[in-house]
Amino acid sequence: MRRLTIAAAVIALVLGGCAATSSGQEGAPTGASSAGATALLARYGLSGDAVAVVDQLEKLGGSDRPRELKASVRPGELQLSDGDAKASLPMPADRFYLSVAPYTKDTHECYFHSLTTCQGEMSKRSVHLRIVDTGGRVLVDRETTTNANGFVGTWLPRGSSGTVEITTPEGSGAQPFTTGAEDPTCMTTLRLA
Repeated sequence: MRRLTIAAAVIALVLGGCAATSSGQEGAPTGASSAGATALLARYGLSGDAVAVVDQLEKLGGSDRPRELKASVRPGELQLSDGDAKASLPMPADRFYLSVAPYTKDTHECYFHSLTTCQGEMSKRSVHLRIVDTGGRVLVDRETTTNANGFVGTWLPRGSSGTVEITTPEGSGAQPFTTGAEDPTCMTTLRLA
């Protein structure tokens, strides 16, 4: 029975296109130096540091995303690979990237956000995003639109925790978040009701 459960979870992650948990994510970089990352990114018309690359790729959806490139957002690094090359870019020491895919009916499991394969249900939808830390400080409070991939991403202070709230005409929902060294960068559990 346990094998069936594990197999089902693996299939769900593969079909969902998002990254599962893994040990050692904060260890040594997974690939080449920043020069190697620059060359890898140039093949796909991308450039910049981790923040710039995340922002560029998060806006894409469907066939606009580079098929061969895999880009996994980890708390400490952006991991990049395309089958021929691997590289990583360090994430900012003071910021954490969290990408949220609100949903009403369909979702998938996700732990580390994949900028090139994750697809949420609500593509290009107007939402109100509000993020409040456990001390009551409002970190984000804005009207925005989900990207073509169905996600809305935001940079948060590292080492914080609180609640993500999304409101749309379809309903609203909230989920807790944390931004530590082992925490998920992908939130697909925020159901609108």
